[in-house]
Amino acid sequence: MPGPMTGVRVLEVAQYTFVPAAGAVLADWGAEVIKIEHAERGDAQRGIVKMLGNDAYSAGSSFVPMMEGPNRGKRSVGLALDNPAARPVLEELVRRSDVFLTNYLPSARAKLRIDADDIRAINPDIVYVRGSGFGARGPDADKGGYDSTAFWARGGSAAGVTPPDADRLVRMPAGAYGDSMGGMTIAGGIAAALYRRATTGETSIVDVSLLGVGAWATQSTVNLALMAGRPIPQKVRPRHGSASNPLSGSYRTSDDRWIELTMLQPGRYWPEFCAVVGRPELAVDERFDTTAKIMANAAEAGALVAEIMAGRTFAEWCTVLARGSGQWAAVQDAWEVGQDPSLRANGLIARVTDAEGAERELVASPVQFDEAPPALTRAPQFAEHTDEVLRELGLTDDELIAMKIAGAAT
Repeated sequence: MPGPMTGVRVLEVAQYTFVPAAGAVLADWGAEVIKIEHAERGDAQRGIVKMLGNDAYSAGSSFVPMMEGPNRGKRSVGLALDNPAARPVLEELVRRSDVFLTNYLPSARAKLRIDADDIRAINPDIVYVRGSGFGARGPDADKGGYDSTAFWARGGSAAGVTPPDADRLVRMPAGAYGDSMGGMTIAGGIAAALYRRATTGETSIVDVSLLGVGAWATQSTVNLALMAGRPIPQKVRPRHGSASNPLSGSYRTSDDRWIELTMLQPGRYWPEFCAVVGRPELAVDERFDTTAKIMANAAEAGALVAEIMAGRTFAEWCTVLARGSGQWAAVQDAWEVGQDPSLRANGLIARVTDAEGAERELVASPVQFDEAPPALTRAPQFAEHTDEVLRELGLTDDELIAMKIAGAAT
């Protein structure tokens, strides 16, 4: 079944993950995405060989997950945008596109003549999309940023997860963490802009910043601070449960794994929990026999829950807790997430064939249409589709050779 973006043409002049991830999502949804890469170096992310201390590539293969994730489903064209001989090709691609997607800084966009006014002069109907670190206006508009700086550090997440007595700042839990969220956000903005164009005939400039996505992710706390008119004091969290609910927090099992409980109505779930874990007497204990008492004695109740949870293994608790109706989850590492039965049942771990013909798997973008998971195709090799795309534009073999000799194309 064709995706909802089938027929939409996207021209991407971007690198790393933040903005390219949006192109990947649009490709998952059926759009045709052409990725322009630097004619010599390609996307700078192709040069990264380590991520979080681990190899970023698969030995003996061209399969590189950090390139595949944000670039799957695209075609790659090696084009030297700073070479005048490449300009006619770029302009023809712009004419044929519905969306122009970039994360180049304003100074670079001006130098390459790919700013909004430049692109709109070629195609007035195009949706122009800018991803940035800190926004299109303000003192940092021309400042570069990564998700570790703009999203995680400046957007409030790092401070929010680092305990007050910590001797080091808590790092992002995964590579391209904020970038991936930001890419999904951009894809949604593009969909809205295309809808607006289809219904009103008016086109849009779409702006999404990593800082903005970071602030949106931490908005609950930021909004509290804005209401209070001051910083929100960072309180030391109880060792077990929360300050007023023993069934809201993480607990360690006997084999040093973790279970996250989030039963936000302790009065409702406490009796059931006590029965399920084999301690029914705690439900009628005079310290915990009403909601008010459970909340008032949460620290004491939390210590008892911690003792109970420490008495069985992770696997045992996954079986036991499944008998109740309260909300809980196993704390999973990256490998376990990739094997999660619910993700797999919903097609959110998707197969893809790499350039050597081997079957691989990638996390699919989380939005599905008509209960159909996306069919993924691999990310392109550097400049893999240059000849193919340029021939589609009408260039002859002689013209292709001339561009390559001039250094305008790869």
